[in-house]
Amino acid sequence: MDSGELVRLRYGCYVRGSTWGGLGSKGQAMARIMAHAHGTLTTSTGGFVYSHFSAARLHELYIWGVDTRVHVLHKVRPSADRWGKDVWGHTEPFGEEDVATVKGLRVTTLERTIADCARSLSYPKALVIVDHGLRLGANVNRLEAMARVAAGKRGIRTFRKALENADPRAESAGETLTRELIQRLRIKPPRPQVEVQSRVGLHRMDFAWEEEKLALEFDGRAKYFDYKPTDEVIFQERRREKALMEEGWRFIRVEWKDLFQERSFKERILRALG
Repeated sequence: MDSGELVRLRYGCYVRGSTWGGLGSKGQAMARIMAHAHGTLTTSTGGFVYSHFSAARLHELYIWGVDTRVHVLHKVRPSADRWGKDVWGHTEPFGEEDVATVKGLRVTTLERTIADCARSLSYPKALVIVDHGLRLGANVNRLEAMARVAAGKRGIRTFRKALENADPRAESAGETLTRELIQRLRIKPPRPQVEVQSRVGLHRMDFAWEEEKLALEFDGRAKYFDYKPTDEVIFQERRREKALMEEGWRFIRVEWKDLFQERSFKERILRALG
């Protein structure tokens, strides 16, 4: 695509190719939602709310491996269906107690969004959303009530399993998936977010087997690229790690690709655990 070309997001809504290419998949998905919202200002709003993965994006929930279509929820299917190819329409009852305003848009509440997404996903992906939702302050009692009243609905077992195994201490999707993999491979469970003092200060490890003095760190891009200059973050991380190694700690570092090489992942940890 030529950077000067215009990308059509919706009737009457365009963006320059150079801008579009620089947004990345996350930014492009948000742009589609905003373009849809702009388009509906001049058409019938239809009483819908943004739901599922679109609501998750608006609530800034961690999501992994989901589609980028605009998801809308209607109480009844519109008689004149004009959702469009980039819109996924859902038809299910909801009340005003299920609706919140986020970024100026009517969106399913954090709890309803978590429940809808979890019921639509595989267990590991559902666990990512439930973990982060609880970390953001979702009301666990409401989520449990939703799980009870949704008995028999599609995906309810996945939602319940994710709710039972959720841990709001997870600070990234990668940490959630690492914990899920360790559990699934029947490896001795480590303790998450372990703080240890060294000569250079406090170090918080993603996971640690304290008896064996073995730490596991998930190296996701967000850890190094979100807030501080990359070289400074890495320097401080390695400095703290070196200080802990002097005190007998050992480290295993895993990346995204390691989570999909399960045999190698398990062998590395079992070997380190001795």
